[in-house]
Amino acid sequence: MAIKGIKKKAAVKGKKQLLKFTIDLQQPADDNIIEPKDLEKFLNSRIKVEGKTGNLGERVTITREKSKIHVSAEAPFSKRYLKYLSKKYLKMQQLRDFLRVVAPNKTSYELRYFNINEDNEEE
Repeated sequence: MAIKGIKKKAAVKGKKQLLKFTIDLQQPADDNIIEPKDLEKFLNSRIKVEGKTGNLGERVTITREKSKIHVSAEAPFSKRYLKYLSKKYLKMQQLRDFLRVVAPNKTSYELRYFNINEDNEEE
């Protein structure tokens, strides 16, 4: 005898959540310090999917629009991983001492110069 009100739970296959992130290279690209295409190439070669590099497939797509790089990926992908890879790229280019990776909002990062204020007033 079936109990009223209890229904079998059907496995619902929903749409995969698509995450979109942006890395803005406006300031360094205007000064010809970084080429956005080089960072795009670096991300393409270094992003790991299921523990393997060069395995982007349809899960991760990287596009470049002038001095912005857009990364869209399926759900298990963290924004922090993009920051890690961006810092790694800066270190490789020996720019880590001059540029930093800042998050202006929830879905993007921006490369900015360190504020080096010359404190001549105190002397």
